[in-house]
Amino acid sequence: MKAYRLLLVPCVLLLLTAATAFAKVDLVTLPERDSVQLTIYNSADLTLLRESRSLTMKKGENRLQFSWANTLIDPTSLELLPLRHAGQIDVLELTYPPRVKDLGLWQIDSRVSGKVPVEITFFTSGISWKAYYLGTMSPDEKSMKMEGYVRVVNNSGEDYENAQVRLIVGKIHILDEIARLAGRYPPFGMPGPYPLPLLDGLRVEEADEFKAMKFKQAGRVVSSLRSKEIKKEGLSEYFLYTIEGTESIPTGWSKRLPSFKQESIPVVNLYKYEEERFGNQVVRFLSFKNDKAHRLGKEPLPGGLIKVFRTLDEENHLSYVGQDNTKYIPVEEDVELNLGTARDIEVEPKLMEYKTKNYVYNASGGNISGWDEERTYRVKVSNYRALPVKVEIRRNFRHQYWELTRGGASGKYEKVDLDTVKFTLNLAPNTSAAFTYKLVLHEGDRQQRR
Repeated sequence: MKAYRLLLVPCVLLLLTAATAFAKVDLVTLPERDSVQLTIYNSADLTLLRESRSLTMKKGENRLQFSWANTLIDPTSLELLPLRHAGQIDVLELTYPPRVKDLGLWQIDSRVSGKVPVEITFFTSGISWKAYYLGTMSPDEKSMKMEGYVRVVNNSGEDYENAQVRLIVGKIHILDEIARLAGRYPPFGMPGPYPLPLLDGLRVEEADEFKAMKFKQAGRVVSSLRSKEIKKEGLSEYFLYTIEGTESIPTGWSKRLPSFKQESIPVVNLYKYEEERFGNQVVRFLSFKNDKAHRLGKEPLPGGLIKVFRTLDEENHLSYVGQDNTKYIPVEEDVELNLGTARDIEVEPKLMEYKTKNYVYNASGGNISGWDEERTYRVKVSNYRALPVKVEIRRNFRHQYWELTRGGASGKYEKVDLDTVKFTLNLAPNTSAAFTYKLVLHEGDRQQRR
C-alpha cells in the first residue's frame, strides 16, 4: 500500500512504544492484506468485511491505529481478533481520540513478540449487488436457455483486491444506517472508549447467522479458460452465494459475474386479454417453475431483471421478445413474466345487441324497481404469428347477479370468481376464431326474483 493512501483509505498502523503518551508512539509500516472477504447483502446497504493481516507485535503495550477517512465504514462495528497466540494477546479497548477525525486506536497487551496474524472485521455500506438474467427461447418457444448473472458495485471509498466475494439473499434488520453512523464523529457523539460489539444492532437470530459464517482463506484466481462457479448454500432465513476464486473491485467500479446457466427449461407462453387491466391490448406472459421438473430447483433465485430473446434460425440470430423484473423466487415457486404488448395477437369484443326486459314494479305499481339487462357479444381472436398460441380472455361484470350463455368456438370456459369468467382458446398459426356469448345482468329487485 502506498504511503499517500494512508490518509485516504482504511489503514492499519502498528504503534510500538514503551510510553503511553500518544505523541511519543513510533509508527511501523502497514503490511499488505493477506486476504479479504466481502459478504454483501442485497436487502440492505450492508457488507461485512473480514480482512487478515500479519502484524509485528512486541511484548508489552502495542497500539493499533485504524482510519476510515473518505469511506463508508461503520466505526462502531470494528473488531480485532488474533488468529494465533490468542491466549497471550489481549485486545484491551478501542478508543476514538478527541479532536482526531475518522480514527480509532486499539490498545493491545501482548506476551509474545514477532509477527502475529490477525483478523479485522467491520461493516461498511456503499457495496451492493443485484441479479439479472438472460433467457433465450428455442425457435418453437417451448423451452428456454437461462443465464444468471450478478453485478457487484463498489462505491464504498476503498479498493478491495483479490477479495473473496459472498452474496446474501435475505432480509436483515439494522437499528441504524451504516452510512449515517460512518458520518458521525465521534461515534454517537461520545469520544473515548466505545467497546460496541460487532454484532450489536442485529436481532439475536441474525447475530447467530454471522457467528456461523466462519472465515476461510480466499482461493486463488481460477483459470480464465472457464467461467467461475458460484457455490450456493442455505443459512436459515438467508441464502449464501459464494463466488469461486477471488475478484478485484476498485471503488467506483462495477463487475459482472456469472451465476448459473441452464439449458432447455420448459416454458409456457400465454397471451392475456382483460380490458380492465390492459385496455384493448393483448399482453404476453411467459411462465416456468423453479423446480427439478423445469431443470431448476437447486436454490432460490434472487429477484432481478429478466430479458428474453428468441432464437430465429440455425445461425442463432436472436429476436428481442421482452423483459420483466421478478421478485425473489423460492424453490418450487411459479414464475410468470409480463413481456409486454403482443402486436401480432388481436382480441376484438363487439357488442352486437343490447336490450332490457323483465321489469319489476314496486308495491304501488308506479315505479320500476328491477329489470334484466341483456347484452350479446361477438369476440374475434386472431393469431398473425407463424406459431400456435394460447389466448386467455377474461370478462368482468359489475356485480354477481348474472347469467351467461355461450355460442360458437369459445374454447375452455371457466368461472373465475363471483363476477369474472375466463375463455381459453388455442389457435393455429395465422388463423382466427370467433365466438359469442349472451350476458344477462339482473338489476334491482330482479336480483331477488330471478
